[in-house]
Amino acid sequence: MATEKVQAIVIGAGAGGGIVACELSEAGIQTVLLERGVHQGFLDHDNDELTSQRTTVLGNAYGPDNERYRRVFEHANGRTEILLPNEGRYNNIAACVGGGTLSYGAMAWRFMPEDFKMKSTYGHIDGSTLEDWPISYEDLEPNYTRAEWEIGVSGNAEANPYSPSRSKPYPMPAFPYNLEGHIIDKHTRELGLNPFPIPMFRNSRPYNGRAACIHMRTCVGFACPTGAKGGSHNTVIPRALATGNCSLLTSCKVSRLILDQNNRVKGIEYFNAEDQPKTLLADVVVVSASATETARLLLNSKSNYFPNGAGNNYDWVGRNLQGHAYSGAFGLFEEEVYDDMGPGATIALCDYNHNNPGVIGGSMLANEFIRMPYLFTRVRPKGSARWGKAHKDFQKQYFKRHMGIKGPVQEIPAWEARVRIDPEVKDHWGIPVLRISGQRHPEDLKTGAFIARKAEEILHKCGAIQTWQTMPGMGVSGGQHQAGTCRMGNDLQTSVTNSYGRVHEIENLFIADGSLHVTNGGFNPALTIMALAFRVGEHIVNAWRGNGLGQKGI
Repeated sequence: MATEKVQAIVIGAGAGGGIVACELSEAGIQTVLLERGVHQGFLDHDNDELTSQRTTVLGNAYGPDNERYRRVFEHANGRTEILLPNEGRYNNIAACVGGGTLSYGAMAWRFMPEDFKMKSTYGHIDGSTLEDWPISYEDLEPNYTRAEWEIGVSGNAEANPYSPSRSKPYPMPAFPYNLEGHIIDKHTRELGLNPFPIPMFRNSRPYNGRAACIHMRTCVGFACPTGAKGGSHNTVIPRALATGNCSLLTSCKVSRLILDQNNRVKGIEYFNAEDQPKTLLADVVVVSASATETARLLLNSKSNYFPNGAGNNYDWVGRNLQGHAYSGAFGLFEEEVYDDMGPGATIALCDYNHNNPGVIGGSMLANEFIRMPYLFTRVRPKGSARWGKAHKDFQKQYFKRHMGIKGPVQEIPAWEARVRIDPEVKDHWGIPVLRISGQRHPEDLKTGAFIARKAEEILHKCGAIQTWQTMPGMGVSGGQHQAGTCRMGNDLQTSVTNSYGRVHEIENLFIADGSLHVTNGGFNPALTIMALAFRVGEHIVNAWRGNGLGQKGI
């Protein structure tokens, strides 16, 4: 059988890949979208929090499965251990059509202008690889707007005095506060702060053929029963398929990019749903597999010119792994502060994202998503009972009388925070797995401590009778908000792609996921991943139209 040839391949049907596939197919480009997982939906799993994307104690409802996927974690002392996807240090993300957008919390944040120029704002940081982005907020603003309107965001930018300039308002009004939100709103204003409703990828009213949110308590970590939570699975991917120009292949694991002697990518090798090896050729390839798996694929794709992996002649692929150094506080209250209105998080403030004396960057602060009973057992003040009657009494007394305020602290990128290929361990298909190693920069913990103190002050003001802080340790980050491993830049010796996501020295290979982030902002990054995907997709389409089938270079 002859090897199949298409015009474009997109690897990964998550936030970025779904958008790029839609852009290309709607432009008339024959596209194949490959996803390692399968279609999932609300009816495929009950609301078992032990398999949700927040806990994964008994496995992963939305993949990947423990039987076929492994990773290696390298401790600071050099000791290594093999991890499965339901173990914390694995840094798992969903493997399904829609990726994390199927089950995420759906906060829809734009980064601030300062987030694109962290080095210019804060100067050189010893021990870091901190740099400015090669693009500005103004460059990405039109793409932010497209993502908000085409995926669907509810919010009120006018209520946020720190909101950057924007060309259009949100397409839907903001959600009302829940009980926690009203309490926080009142008391933070008394502190001189500026609370406002969280922008969400959730429909506050019917929008684009999808229903309005029903405020299900098990929103975060689960699929939406009404389709009100917007992601690539129920917006751009159906649009792509409707064109007739896009084919979606599920349960497909890409093992290698095929590079030719002219430093172009010719196509891919992959295993299909029956574990059969296949080859698919294309004029353009876009990798959108996540900051960990995208780096792994490039590192496993070697050639004579790229002996260390595609685009990795200067050793930047897999470096600068970032997530968020989540910090905040919890508090116990005498009265009930829980009203069962999902997803729980409704209110935020951006007073501490920048301009904090003595620290680098910061984060937004928001009330936490609803913690179901098992997750609540992991929210305990120091010294409280972990089992027995005292444990049960705490559950009963405080489940409706506790509140959390937290924020995703912007991390400082570091050279040794990385993923690379393990020399020995392979996965189910015989593909070398990635190894995670390194540590956070010390500044992350310093900023995290500042944010935790501010969260605790707010809880005290709100009337908490007991509070305690939560902060991460020095271990390597890159969990649910993983980013940075194929960062964009103008210099091929200090970055992996150009400002449009094209891999330096490989003119028809693009990246469209959190790998591109130079820094990761003090916000949930989903909207920025989507905005960059629109930017990458638009660029490919424009170049394609100017160069026929892309044979002259993109």
